[in-house]
Amino acid sequence: MAKNNNQNQEKEPDGGELDGSRAAEMEEQLAEKSSRLSELEQALAERDGQISTLKQSVTELETQMNGLKDGQSQAIASYRALVIKSNPELPEELITGDSVEEIDESLARAETLINRVRQRLETEIAGAKIPAGSPLRTAADLSALSPQEKIQYAMGERR
Repeated sequence: MAKNNNQNQEKEPDGGELDGSRAAEMEEQLAEKSSRLSELEQALAERDGQISTLKQSVTELETQMNGLKDGQSQAIASYRALVIKSNPELPEELITGDSVEEIDESLARAETLINRVRQRLETEIAGAKIPAGSPLRTAADLSALSPQEKIQYAMGERR
């Protein structure tokens, strides 16, 4: 009975027997898991800090990017104005674009269009040449007049 009494003292609350080495092993596992949990919580806190830092960096970069976009828009508008000013023969409406490349392409298209129109107008002007001023004065053609008419014509000039 003493043996039974000893066994009764080492029983778990649910009625199962608890071996001394088994209890120590479980306590050790519990301590390891508790330590691991503590490490994971610490790692999670570090990651949360990193995420917070990254979010702040993203916000700062977005602010800088918006400033750069505004500066780029102003630079492109200034470039367009400069292109229009330096090419007064081109209509302002033909110079368009939201980037330097687009403005350069529209400038090339506008110059091509203006050159084609200029060539057509020069061709039309060359084909419709009208002498400036009055026609040259030449002597009257008397070959179709009779001798008597020729005498009258000659006498009429002296009078």
